Amino acid sequence: MCGEEAERFHSRRSLLRGAATAAVAVGAAVAVPGLANAAPQAETQGHGHGRGRVPVDKISIQLYSLRTALQADLPGTLSALADIGYRKVELAGTYGRTAQEFRGLLDKNHIRATSTHVGIDGDLDKTIADAKVLGNIRANVPFAAFDTIDGWKQFAGRLDTAARKFRQAGIPLGYHNHAHEFAAIDGVRPYDVLTRGTNPRYVHLEIDLFWAVEGGVDPVSLYRQHFPRVVQYHVKDRTADGKMVDPGKGVIDFPRIFGCTRPNLHEYIVEHDNPTDPLSTAQTGFTYLRNVRF
Repeated sequence: MCGEEAERFHSRRSLLRGAATAAVAVGAAVAVPGLANAAPQAETQGHGHGRGRVPVDKISIQLYSLRTALQADLPGTLSALADIGYRKVELAGTYGRTAQEFRGLLDKNHIRATSTHVGIDGDLDKTIADAKVLGNIRANVPFAAFDTIDGWKQFAGRLDTAARKFRQAGIPLGYHNHAHEFAAIDGVRPYDVLTRGTNPRYVHLEIDLFWAVEGGVDPVSLYRQHFPRVVQYHVKDRTADGKMVDPGKGVIDFPRIFGCTRPNLHEYIVEHDNPTDPLSTAQTGFTYLRNVRF
């Protein structure tokens, strides 16, 4: 997918910061970066032809994708995820249970909540304490939106301060993107404000691949620009006209993205914001990540 150019990139870390634009268009021949070369490829692009693969211990799922199922039957849904093969999940709340109660259900199903989505404007001490009980080893702020660059600068400062407190507790804090962070305000992209206004030692990045592509950004370029801050992917797909679909059912060129961005990726997290059948999405995503080659 990336060939010798990628090998040179991965073996020479001192050049990573300057490589952000060097390979943006490699493997892409459509208007939106990160998409497969042609629409017919959507049915087969997920399988690839390389030797690389996603380790099973790096496959996770964002439980927001299963919120309706979890609200209806929390124990049964977690059991179903375990049956599919998931051993890691990313949290977005505990569905009316205490941290201790939710941890008990996870342990019963041999699932670890390695990551979680959290807010930083409430009681940080309580948030961190719950994260520790749940066994989280990473946390991410899932969303922020401001109309001005000054608003984004202030948020970056709060995020950096919170991240230092999380780090003291042994839980790195990061930021999860949508598309609007890549839309310039007065000529400045909010995402650039966030990344420049936070210390890379304390604030990592969780790239949502759907929203990055939706925002007109090539995920490979984004990863390289911010290496080694990118440690997690949200893996969700889109059709050529922008509809969100299950991983492998659309035209995002995951084999190229995965093949060009292997170092330092700790989790590939299945997600779909509004699935019609959450457990089917969970099964499809897990199967896709187990079978994709790059």
